Amino acid sequence: MPLIEVAGYLFHRLRQMGVGSVHGVPGDYNLTLLDYVEPAGLRWVGNANELNAAYATDGYSRIKGIGALVTTFGVGELSAVNAIAGAYAERAPVVHIVGTPGRQLQDARKLIHHTFNDGEYRRFAQIHSHLTVAQANLRDPRLIPEQIDDVLRQCIIHSRPVYIEVPVDVVDQRVPDDRLKTPISIPATVPLEIHNGVLDRVLERMYSAKRPIIFVDGESRAMDVLDDIQKLIHMTNWPTWTTCFGKGLLDETLPNFHGIYRGSFDDPAVREFIDDADLVLCFGPHFSSTNTFAHSNVPNTEKTVFFSDTQVTFGVDIFRDIPAKHIIPLLIQSMNTSRTSRYDPYPDLPRDRPLSLAEVTDSERITQDRLWKLFANFLRPGDILLGETGTPGYGVREMSLPKHTRLFTPVTWLSIGYMLPAAQGAALAQEELIASSNYHGIQEARTVLLIGDGSFQMTAQELGTIIRHKLNVVIFLINNDGYTIERCIHGRNQAYNGVSPWRYLQGPNFFGADEDTFTGSVATWGELKKVLADEKVSNGKGLRFVEVILDRDDAPTGPLSYYMENQKSGKRNI
Repeated sequence: MPLIEVAGYLFHRLRQMGVGSVHGVPGDYNLTLLDYVEPAGLRWVGNANELNAAYATDGYSRIKGIGALVTTFGVGELSAVNAIAGAYAERAPVVHIVGTPGRQLQDARKLIHHTFNDGEYRRFAQIHSHLTVAQANLRDPRLIPEQIDDVLRQCIIHSRPVYIEVPVDVVDQRVPDDRLKTPISIPATVPLEIHNGVLDRVLERMYSAKRPIIFVDGESRAMDVLDDIQKLIHMTNWPTWTTCFGKGLLDETLPNFHGIYRGSFDDPAVREFIDDADLVLCFGPHFSSTNTFAHSNVPNTEKTVFFSDTQVTFGVDIFRDIPAKHIIPLLIQSMNTSRTSRYDPYPDLPRDRPLSLAEVTDSERITQDRLWKLFANFLRPGDILLGETGTPGYGVREMSLPKHTRLFTPVTWLSIGYMLPAAQGAALAQEELIASSNYHGIQEARTVLLIGDGSFQMTAQELGTIIRHKLNVVIFLINNDGYTIERCIHGRNQAYNGVSPWRYLQGPNFFGADEDTFTGSVATWGELKKVLADEKVSNGKGLRFVEVILDRDDAPTGPLSYYMENQKSGKRNI
């Protein structure tokens, strides 16, 4: 029977599942494990620290469908924990592989480094049991191939992180390789009679509705149903909105797509139209406070059919074990569009539009009330756009996106600093997809990061990783002299919301960029126009870095500007 080393089996499996690159940091309990990365056909990325590596893996996985991270025991894996928690909260399929001390050391409870020096080796795994959907400790070669396959399958099924421990003395143990001949797949849903009843009930609601709408949330990505939802939007032509988490998952160029529904912060005409809807088809709900504008955009339960990864819900009636991946294709196949309501004439509802460059005066200072819609002109099909937690994360929500453009915006975890390493991971995934001709036929896409000065200082080291791997990333650093998002909420004039005034334009050179790397600083609309029109910025390769200087109290329209006005008038937001 052909045999393969345990590490070889694990990395070959990851390669089969679509992983092309592995992030992480070397450490003395994972060094021999890393020897097997490149022989398996994978690229070793290498990050500045484990937290950044895990952030990057999260960003990579949301574009590629799965990502892998390798850290060492104790100090390494705990450094990554915050990012693993964020991946769990926002459903990113990350495989966290940890090199651990040899079995003989663990069993003898030896007092060694990277432990608490008390002989207890299971605490770190216990921590990860709360942050991952499946865990495996690879100790018995007879069981290891099955353990690996089961954990990886659960990573894909649930689109959440998993945790695999590989003791040093197990790395080169040999196991049968016969399972590698069969790709890991998600088990098919067994058709049941109840499924027909639920399908009929959904169709009945659709046929009887006079004012139906569609509402798409971000867990639709994890459910792998975006293509089917897009078909439904096209077939019905019903007005469609998303949450912040859902923005960037659909074709926003369709005439019946109206952007993010902002709840109590939206146009009164939009709120009235949605409130009057008699049917809401809601896909992939993820109703955290940030994603729902303080729960103000959550649709009326009695009027809504909710589709999640495991169930369909009508009001208080929950029908379990009916994945959206199973029922939505059946819905499309069964639906008779001649029986569904058609808006004639189509309602006059607002849509996000780019701001023309001609609508701003060159000599005026840049302000956030117009910046984001003007930035939309810079985007093109296939770009990946990231708006870091802070004013950029709120601003990008106002931008209309070209077709096949993906968006990362703050959703639930909101760990400041996430977006810079996530941009590195997303850009790497984008590069791999373009190289494999599996990126919508697009060859010239970019990754565009909008990040505040405070957030940038959290994870600035990943500029070096972007530069080293020659990734196609354009960074607009929003320099508003500190944590403006926190100033909006509380402490507008408090010193704790300030940050050190770095010389940001020297950053690329410090982290190893070529001397001809584009850097620039803008403070007026005219200066910004010039930069956006620069051929090297728009069509160049590698890193481009632009500092955008804004007033410290300036915030995008919506919740942040509302909170800032409260601050200025002396009202408390918390």
